[in-house]
Amino acid sequence: MTAFSLTGQTALVTGANTGIGQAIAVALGRAGAQVICAGRSSLAKTVAMIPGAEALTLDFADPLAARDVFAQRQVDILVNNAGIIRRADSVDFTEADWDAVMDVNLKAVFFTCQAFARAVIARGGAGKIVNIASLLSFQGGIRVPSYTAAKHGVAGLTKLLANEWAAKGINVNAIAPGYIETNNTTALRADATRNAAILERIPAGRWGQPEDIAEAAVFLAAPAARYVHGAILNVDGGWLAR
Repeated sequence: MTAFSLTGQTALVTGANTGIGQAIAVALGRAGAQVICAGRSSLAKTVAMIPGAEALTLDFADPLAARDVFAQRQVDILVNNAGIIRRADSVDFTEADWDAVMDVNLKAVFFTCQAFARAVIARGGAGKIVNIASLLSFQGGIRVPSYTAAKHGVAGLTKLLANEWAAKGINVNAIAPGYIETNNTTALRADATRNAAILERIPAGRWGQPEDIAEAAVFLAAPAARYVHGAILNVDGGWLAR
């Protein structure tokens, strides 16, 4: 199983304090990686779950928050998971909510990828980038205009960066999670009508768990995915197949 081992690799996971980010960080650590857990909230719980892990405070409300991180130490795997969401009818959506989501979910993703790639290329090494996209990278959704726009952007950006960096030893791919049980979906799961409609649409018949996304991230970060470039891997219980 060495093709799936991350021993000797250092991984940085953004938004690692809870949910999908936390599960990814734990899974990467279990696969052998040295894990840096990054985020703006307390990371103590996640760090305690991963032997040898460390915390790094980064607030991606500043899209350039990670500009100096990769010059300070070698990082081999970058997982861009940090994200926020704002909900309102499009006729009522504010510029402030638009900008806040786009800054964290798209602009910060690009500039964090850029800083990582500059460091990898400068040392003549190799690297893996795993971006977290969404079903709304392909669909429109409702009441989340900036989130939908940003996640469409993440999908496109993943493909563009793969085109530019594949020959430089950097794999850039993304995961598009389906409906996952996290803090971001609490309101949907609490709405009996929406919850039932969502479950009816999912062929697997259940909401996803953060661990479902985490194991996919291990694959894309591992040597097994060395010839995978520019892919958007749907981990959605079959939602998009419907």
